[in-house]
Amino acid sequence: MFQRHLSISLLLANAAAVVALGLPGMASAAYEHATTTEQGVVVHPEHFISQKTRAQVKAETEAAMREGRLSYGESNYPWSPPATQGPGKTREEVIRELLNETPAQREARIRAMAG
Repeated sequence: MFQRHLSISLLLANAAAVVALGLPGMASAAYEHATTTEQGVVVHPEHFISQKTRAQVKAETEAAMREGRLSYGESNYPWSPPATQGPGKTREEVIRELLNETPAQREARIRAMAG
């Protein structure tokens, strides 16, 4: 009797695990297809059909941030685009600066880079 009861509960637990582990795969099955290559899967983004616009997703994310519904790591969404910096220095300008720096400036730069 005990053996039979154990087998049924084991069978139910295994079935639940298969269903739980298979759901994420079924959710992405619309645009991810299995292959026989080393990669194992090929993604076809053109098969993915979104029901929401980018603006709707951004609005939902901002609302979730304001309400505190995002867990740690999900709240990195930038509120505004980062400020753009001007054009950087050319390689020649950087080399010229390094060659013309004083020993005190060089020591300070080395200390800053070393931590």
